[in-house]
Amino acid sequence: MSRPERDEFEAELSRNERTSLIREVYEFLLDNKKWWLTPIIVAILGLGLLVFLTGTGAAPFIYTLF
Repeated sequence: MSRPERDEFEAELSRNERTSLIREVYEFLLDNKKWWLTPIIVAILGLGLLVFLTGTGAAPFIYTLF
């Protein structure tokens, strides 16, 4: 990488502030108009929550849902 490109890259990195993953996904959906991904993401997070809860004391209550 030549020096001017590296300087621009470093300047861009110093300008950017760290954002959360949720904010990054939201901005991606907003900028790219990919709103059809929202139900898929919600379903995956819901299944992940169910898997997490089956390892806790809430397992008997989760099993009654199925």
